[in-house]
Amino acid sequence: MSVLSEVTASSRHYVDRLFDPDPQKVLQGVIDMKNAVIGNNKQKANLIVLGAVPRLLYLLQQETSSTELRTECAVVLGSLAMGTENNVKSLLDCHIIPALLQGLLSPELKFIEACLRCLRTIFTSPVTPEELLYTDATVIPHLMALLSRSRYTQEYICQIFSHCCKGPDHQTILFNHGAVQNIAHLLSSTSYKVRMQALKCFSVLAFENPQVSMTLVNVLVDGELLPQIFVKMLQRDKPIEMQLTSAKCLTYMCRAGAIQTDDICIVLKTLPSLVRMCSKERLLEERVEGAETLAYLIETDVELQRIASITDHLIAMLSDYFKYPSSVSAITDIKRLDHDLKHAHELRQAAFKLYASLGANDEDIRKKIIETENMMDRIVNGLSESSIKVRLSAVRCLHSLSRSVQQLRTSFQDHAVWKPLMKVSRKIARIIHLEVDVICSSLCVFSCSLQPILESGAIELLCSLTQSENLALRVNGIWALMNMAFQAEQKIKADILQGLSTEQLFQLLSDSDVNVLMKTLGLLRNLLSTRPHIDQIMSTHGKQIMQAVTLILEGEHNIEVKEQTLCILANIADGTTAKELIMTNDDILQKIKYYMSHSNAKLQLAAMFCISNLVWNEEEGSQERQDKLRDIGIVDILHKLSQSSDPNLCDNVTAKHKVEQFV
Repeated sequence: MSVLSEVTASSRHYVDRLFDPDPQKVLQGVIDMKNAVIGNNKQKANLIVLGAVPRLLYLLQQETSSTELRTECAVVLGSLAMGTENNVKSLLDCHIIPALLQGLLSPELKFIEACLRCLRTIFTSPVTPEELLYTDATVIPHLMALLSRSRYTQEYICQIFSHCCKGPDHQTILFNHGAVQNIAHLLSSTSYKVRMQALKCFSVLAFENPQVSMTLVNVLVDGELLPQIFVKMLQRDKPIEMQLTSAKCLTYMCRAGAIQTDDICIVLKTLPSLVRMCSKERLLEERVEGAETLAYLIETDVELQRIASITDHLIAMLSDYFKYPSSVSAITDIKRLDHDLKHAHELRQAAFKLYASLGANDEDIRKKIIETENMMDRIVNGLSESSIKVRLSAVRCLHSLSRSVQQLRTSFQDHAVWKPLMKVSRKIARIIHLEVDVICSSLCVFSCSLQPILESGAIELLCSLTQSENLALRVNGIWALMNMAFQAEQKIKADILQGLSTEQLFQLLSDSDVNVLMKTLGLLRNLLSTRPHIDQIMSTHGKQIMQAVTLILEGEHNIEVKEQTLCILANIADGTTAKELIMTNDDILQKIKYYMSHSNAKLQLAAMFCISNLVWNEEEGSQERQDKLRDIGIVDILHKLSQSSDPNLCDNVTAKHKVEQFV
C-alpha cells in the first residue's frame, strides 16, 4: 500500500493543478499532463484513479473554458483511452461519449477534430458497445455533415463508422443517412488514410447487404464506377491493406448479387488477388484475411471453386498454413515471432475454411485436398484443438469432404475421425449454436464406424439436441437421428425410441417449424421399416403413433407433411400384425379413403399404397380385410383411379397385382 501511495502521490499534483482558479495555470497543467501520459500506461492508470477524468470532462464541457483548453482536455482523454481496456471502461463509466458528442456541435474545427480523435479511439476499443453511437438519432446525420470539414474529420468519422457498423440494422441507418453518397468521393482523396478508411466503410456496408451492394455498383466517382475503382485498388503496386480491403468490397458485392460470379473483375482480378494473399511471403494476418475472404467468395459457386483450385497451386499452398512458423522462419523480429506464435491457430482456422469451400461440390477437388500431405491427420488434430473456432472450421472442412462416399469408406475410416468428432460435438452443442448443422450432419455419415459412434453416446447426444430451444439444433438433431435409423438394426431403433421418449416425439410432431415436423416424420418412417421391426415397434408404441398420425392428417399441414404421414401408414400396413391397428381403426380407414379421392395426385398415390399393403392376397386374413375395405367403398374408388387421366395413378392401380386381384 505504501508503494501505491507513493506512486499516486507523485501523480497527484497533475490533478491538483486542474482545480487552480487561474485558467492559464489550468491550461498549462493539462498540457503537462498530456506530456506525462504519452506512452506511460502506469501514469494513465494513476491519473484515472486520482479522479482526473471527471474534472477533464467538466472543463471540456464548460462554455467558459477557452477553445485551447477544451481541445487539450480532449487530447488528454484520447491519450488515456489509448491505454488498457480498463482505462476505456473507466472513461465510459464517466459518460465520456455524450460529452464528446456534445463537443462536436462546437464551431471550432480543432476542438471537433480532437473530440473525433478521442471518439475514434474509444469506439475502436472492444469494450465499447457500438450501440452508443446510435442512441441519439441526431448523431449520425451530424457526423455525415462533418465529413466535409477536413481530412481528419473524414478519416476519424469513417473509422468510427467502419468499427460501429455491426449488422443489417446499423447498415440501414448509415445507408438511409446517405453514407454511400457522402463517403464515395473520399476514395479520390489525396490522403491515403482517408481513402483507406472510406474503403473499409464500404466493405462493412456491403457485407451480406443486397440493397447497399446494388447501390454501390452504380455509383460514379470522378466519372468512374465504384467497381472499377475497387479493381484499380487491387493492383500490386498498391499497399497490401488496400488490396485486401478492395477485394473484400468486390467479394461482398458479388455474394450479395450485385456483381455476377463470371464477371471479369471477379474471375481475373478479385480471385487471383485473394489467392496471392495466401502466399507464405505475406504476413500472418494478411494470409488469414485472404484465405477467409476467398473462402466466402467461392463458397456457393462451383466454377469459382474450380478456378481457385488450379490457381497458383492453392491447395498445396494452404498446407503451409499448418507448418507455421517453421524452424527456418524468416522472421527475425522477436516481437513479431511471439505475436505469430500466439496467433498461428488463426492460420489453421482459415485454411480449414478455405478447404471446406474448395471441396464443397467437386469430387476431383475433394480428392486433391484429401491427398494433400497429412490432411486427415490435420483434421483430426484440428477437431481436438483448444480454440473453438479452429474446431468448428475443422468440422466444416470434414463435412465438406464427407460429401464424397469414396472418402467416407476409405480415408475417414482409416483415420477414425468419428472419435474426436464426437468429443467436439458434445462441447460445441453445449456452448455454441454456430455450425450446428455441420456437426449434426457429420455425425451420421460414418456408417462404417456406426457401432463405436453409438457406444460413444451419439443417440443420447442427438436426443438431447431435439429438446433445445435453438431451432437449428432441433432440426439437425432429429435429422441425424432420422439418418441413423435408416436401415438400422432393431436395437438401434429401440434405443432411439427410448432416448426420445413418447412425450418428446409428440412434442416434435407438434413443433411449429415444418422442418422439424418433416424430419420427425422421416424418422418415424425409417423406424417403421422391415416387417419384424414394424410389428415390434407398433406392439409397444402403436397407440401413440396412430394417435399422432390421426392428429397430423386432421391438422392444417402442407401436402408434403400429409404425404409423409400417409407413407408412414403404408409402412404400418406392411407389417404382419401391425396392419390390424389400421383395420380396427375406422377413423383411419375413412381418412385413407378420403385421401384416395383427394385432388392432389401425391396424396392419392400415398393413400393407395396403404390399401395395396392391406389387401395383399398371400397374407393371412387378407380376405377379411378385402371384404371390410369393399364394404366401405374402397373398390369403387380404385375403379375410378384405374381410369384416371393421370398415368401415374392409372399405372399404379393396374400394375399392382395385389390390388388388381382385389378389384
